[in-house]
Amino acid sequence: MLQDKRITLIVSGGIAAYKSCETARALMRAGAHVRVVMTEHATKFVTPLTFEALTGSPVLTTEWQPGPKGPMPHIDVNRESDLLLVMPATANLIAKAARGIADDLASTLICARRTPIAFVPAMNAAMWRNPATRRNIEFLRREGALIFGPAEGLQACGDMGAGRMLEPAEVVDMMEMVFSPKHLAGKRVLITAGPTYEAIDPVRGITNRSSGLQGFSIARAALDFGAEVTLIAGPTHLTEPIGVKRIDVVSAREMDEAVQIELDRQRFDLFVSVAAVADWRPGGVSEKKIKKDPTGGILLSDLNWVENPDILARVGERPDKPLTIGFAAETAEGASLTAFAREKCFRKHAAFIVANDARQALESKANCIQLVSLTSAIPFGPADKFACAQFILTEAAKQLSGNAGGTAAPSEK
Repeated sequence: MLQDKRITLIVSGGIAAYKSCETARALMRAGAHVRVVMTEHATKFVTPLTFEALTGSPVLTTEWQPGPKGPMPHIDVNRESDLLLVMPATANLIAKAARGIADDLASTLICARRTPIAFVPAMNAAMWRNPATRRNIEFLRREGALIFGPAEGLQACGDMGAGRMLEPAEVVDMMEMVFSPKHLAGKRVLITAGPTYEAIDPVRGITNRSSGLQGFSIARAALDFGAEVTLIAGPTHLTEPIGVKRIDVVSAREMDEAVQIELDRQRFDLFVSVAAVADWRPGGVSEKKIKKDPTGGILLSDLNWVENPDILARVGERPDKPLTIGFAAETAEGASLTAFAREKCFRKHAAFIVANDARQALESKANCIQLVSLTSAIPFGPADKFACAQFILTEAAKQLSGNAGGTAAPSEK
């Protein structure tokens, strides 16, 4: 989404300025053209030469330098920018932007802007909490500025709290979101992701090899497309995208309960059931570790098994169901995989089933899928899982635009 986008990176004077170097490179790797403008204070932390070497373009630091097309850099740069990215955005520069102060090149650029602007705040926690800073941030938000962060954590001064600048990868993700088509603007999307874990005893349990990456990728893509996203995640070490509401669960029953609570609480337009949910669980959980050959105890082979709730089917049976998409991780290929997915689509009352080969998809960063409905099967991939997520949601958005209430397979007779 950043291919050929023209980003003007405004670097102000804070210790976090060094992170802007990696951000510039990451934006360029994503296909963007980056021009750097630095305040005088920023040059005390990182030299202009560093950014010139990284971007291959001259760095502007004062109003007296010629712009790309003449002696007015604050006008020329704005005309040749798709977005101004202020990173780090210090309390000082935020205050100038909010009050219309234009006393150096960076603040003059902001005052004369004709394009969207994003601020990535970085400052001490006390400065971030300062009422004046809060007022300035809220004013900029009301005026349409984007505010990325800040994060919480250990700061350079040793304090803990909000004010820490986002990492470069997070900023690039946010920039991707800004330029993504808003296919799902105004829509609510509910997603399940990751594995579930069914305890046998305090030591053992049943789970699977799902990493959760495909579900988390769909959450990020939905956010990029403008949706309000709720992610219900089984046990995984992945971090949810900034702006996604995350609900952590462990077992299949916990996931089912969380899904039903969310659907009862508010109307969702789209439900994507990506999680690899255990079909069965032990009838009871032993309070003590079950021994291999106990005397007078129980054997693992003696366990009773109980079927877990079918989350996708339960959503499909709801009278207020959203557009519903399920996943089918199979060990079949070709026509057999399509047939399995179509039968599941009918049986679970889903609009689509995303079918893939579990042997290739699990614990992998790539996927090769079929988007199967009752009447069609669209192949996609192999591609990385984020590209797969964008494809799935683009097709879902087409359905939603044709029928705001969602489209589902006909009920079984």
